[in-house]
Amino acid sequence: MFLSDFMGIDYLPFDLHKAEASMAPTLPPPPPSPSFDSNAHAQMCTKLRMQIIPITLSIATPICLIRESNLNFWLGSHSSLYIEPGWDLRLKGVLRNCHFHSISIPKENSLTKKVSLKMAHEDKDLEVKNMETRAFCSSESQRHNAPYIHKVGIPPKQGLLKEFKTTVKETFFSDDPLRPFKDQPKSRQFMLGLQALFPILEWGRNYSLKKFQGDLIAGLTIASLCIPQDIGYSRLANLPPQFGLYSSFVPPLIYAFMGSSRDIAIGPVAVVSLLLGTLLQNEFDPVNEAVEYRRLAFTATFFAGITQATLGVLRLGFLIDFLSHAAVVGFMGGAAITIALQQLKGFLGIKHFTKKTDIISVMKSVFGSIDHGWNWQTIVIGASFLAFLLSAKYLGKKNKKLFWVSAIAPLISVILSTLFVYITHADKQGVAIVKHIEKGINPPSVNEIYFSGENLLKGFRIGIVAGMIALTEAVAIGRTFASMKDYQVDGNKEMIALGTMNVVGSMTSCYVATGSFSRSAVNYMAGCQTAVSNIVMSLVVFLTLKFLTPLFEYTPNAILSSIIISAVIGLIDYEAAILIWKIDKFDFVACLGAFLGVVFASVEIGLLIAVSISFAKILLQVTRPRTAILGRVPMTSVYRNIQQYPEATKVPGVLIVRVDSAIYFSNSNYIKERILRWLTEEEDHLRATYQPRVQFLIIEMSPVTDIDTSGIHAFEELYRSLVKRDVQLVLANPGQLVLDKLYASGFPDLIGENKIFLTVADAVLTCSPKIVQEV
Repeated sequence: MFLSDFMGIDYLPFDLHKAEASMAPTLPPPPPSPSFDSNAHAQMCTKLRMQIIPITLSIATPICLIRESNLNFWLGSHSSLYIEPGWDLRLKGVLRNCHFHSISIPKENSLTKKVSLKMAHEDKDLEVKNMETRAFCSSESQRHNAPYIHKVGIPPKQGLLKEFKTTVKETFFSDDPLRPFKDQPKSRQFMLGLQALFPILEWGRNYSLKKFQGDLIAGLTIASLCIPQDIGYSRLANLPPQFGLYSSFVPPLIYAFMGSSRDIAIGPVAVVSLLLGTLLQNEFDPVNEAVEYRRLAFTATFFAGITQATLGVLRLGFLIDFLSHAAVVGFMGGAAITIALQQLKGFLGIKHFTKKTDIISVMKSVFGSIDHGWNWQTIVIGASFLAFLLSAKYLGKKNKKLFWVSAIAPLISVILSTLFVYITHADKQGVAIVKHIEKGINPPSVNEIYFSGENLLKGFRIGIVAGMIALTEAVAIGRTFASMKDYQVDGNKEMIALGTMNVVGSMTSCYVATGSFSRSAVNYMAGCQTAVSNIVMSLVVFLTLKFLTPLFEYTPNAILSSIIISAVIGLIDYEAAILIWKIDKFDFVACLGAFLGVVFASVEIGLLIAVSISFAKILLQVTRPRTAILGRVPMTSVYRNIQQYPEATKVPGVLIVRVDSAIYFSNSNYIKERILRWLTEEEDHLRATYQPRVQFLIIEMSPVTDIDTSGIHAFEELYRSLVKRDVQLVLANPGQLVLDKLYASGFPDLIGENKIFLTVADAVLTCSPKIVQEV
């Protein structure tokens, strides 16, 4: 049905159900009217078929179409509407969720002229009829314009036990890990339990020869990379070289059975090795107290594994998220610089080197021995192969198909440099070499772990720190490559797997192992399909330990230093630091603080700064939440931050404040004072500009996810302060949990239940109906 059908009458309720079904309109016959011209109506309908303009509405209150002749048509609450050219759409009252298409309708066209002629012909009748219509519409408008305001739902009371179970589930079991076990027989549940603990039982059933080919190539590739790296990383931990190889034999085997990542490569890493070595040498001298040093290393590894596994079992993995990404970027970059500086001892052939790790002490040690401590043969070997390694790395980055060049470059460097030293007897010219590497697989070390005494506490403290850093790195690497291959990594399973492998590793002469980013990247690019690549790498390391370790006797330390320097350069992510600066300056402060702390103080100081700044940011955001003044966005009933939307207008006599945080004891007093300060500033402005004072303070509570007793007490104090100022407190859209606590405290009785609304628009409409209707 269309408005043209009612040109001959003044008022009629409009049925939009029929209009919605008339996308290709067939105009109905005109209603009977004593003065209706059927020919004019037919001509009018013909024009309307070509000129109907659709407009979509989603409304909760009636609207009115008004023509210049003051003919009024009231429309019900429906979803779509067709209007004619020449008709203006005006609102009576506030409409919620209105979405209007842009409409440009000429007021003077042929249709308008025809209607005007028709109306002029019956001017006398229409004048009388219009007067009656206006009187009728005036009375009807009061009835139809009464806004519908939905009552705020009071949440049903939850039992204490049910509420506790819901909270625990959302905190610790948000991923619903028991869902696959529902409605399953006991035998199936047992099998699912084994698969949850050992994922290899799940994906192993679909393993094929094609997948094994990819895993074999990837495993051999990362083995060629890890063997020289492991020998070098063990030196960072101040341990004999075979312990680095031990840590790439047992832990990868354990992880392959229990880990959920397909791409991560397990073994010692530079940052954890440096951290462990720094913390251990603060307790024992690695040379003069080698046995105690080694036992403390195994103890720290044991407790690192216990820490990781405990976090996984108790589903506390979210704790590692307290170390922000920015802090990790800064910490890793600083650690990379520190590791590279530590390699100057082997790279330059310096025999007496400082045990401190800060850049000032290292530089003093380096330049203090320039006259008598540097060995030019060592420098030539180190510089030559460092240039080769960096060139291979650059080539692998430029051409992804040549990734294997950078992967096997360290092993080629070790082989060539070892042959060179052996043939030229460079070791007799002062070139330091690895010398003896103990042959054979991992000896048991369970009897060497400190399970009592003061060294137990030392190992526990070091283990927690090393375990958390190792866990953070491994989970980040696993998630990165999982997103690239579009599969999910279970963080809690990862923690259990990493913890188990380190506990077992501590009993088999290993130190802390975790996911290596450089090896994982090579593993990914080599085409690994599953964790079997870790098993292949582990078997290669086993063969090396069993038969090939004597071949590394003449390997120069300079080449190991070059390998480590080339590996840690990738940890300096300057692009991420620049991005952090652009996005969040406070995050950049955390990044820079962690970086400078590691470089100019020590690894543990840098880590402490990183954690401290991360917590400081959390505390700052919790204790000083953001608030905003809201205004109405033009042509809508939406209220938004006036700083984000400058075109949004304030409602006279009403101040709308949004609180963008949960309200707890830590921020409740600040929120109360900030709201009162907003009110004071607004009143000062209104007095200065001679505008009406604020009568209503509306608090938009959609972002307020929770409130405690301190928050409710602050609201009560706010209410009393507003009463003294003759301002009424109104709440808009409190959430279920917040509303439940408000009713439990009796706060709605204090301010009045009619002062709590579903939306800001409802609150404004009730508090200032005259102003809203005039908008």
